[in-house]
Amino acid sequence: ELKRWQPGKGLSAPISGVPQVWANGQGGLLDVALAPDFAQSRRVWLSYAESDASGKAGTAVGYGRLSEDATQLSNFTVVFRQQPKLSVGNHFGGRLVFDGKGYLFIGLGENNQRATAQELSKLQGKVVRLTESGDVPPDNPFVGRADARPEIWAYGIR
Repeated sequence: ELKRWQPGKGLSAPISGVPQVWANGQGGLLDVALAPDFAQSRRVWLSYAESDASGKAGTAVGYGRLSEDATQLSNFTVVFRQQPKLSVGNHFGGRLVFDGKGYLFIGLGENNQRATAQELSKLQGKVVRLTESGDVPPDNPFVGRADARPEIWAYGIR
């Protein structure tokens, strides 16, 4: 559940429109970030653990528009899904950081499978960089390499 806290009022009721979250092990709702242009767009970004049909889990990132009364996220759009998903529930990461230049950085854990942090064909144990629309910037360091995921900005992250 996502709730809003206000001084003097406490916690709100759960905000509707939040995607289904895989809340097992260390999975769950991982980070919440307001878009740099939140005052105009009302975009709220979420990173969270999600599972696929086989029960394997990974980190996903998306955004929705927060209603004026802060009770609902509408038009939730997923812009990133960690691949491959793994069958463990540890070390999801999920930190979201905007750099003020139009890029979103996502910190991803290695899902307790440390060797994956060195494998450029997997997104576990990486920091990825995307545009705020979810596209891969053409100047990411591994763009154009057949042996690496283009989203990767840094690797070897636990």
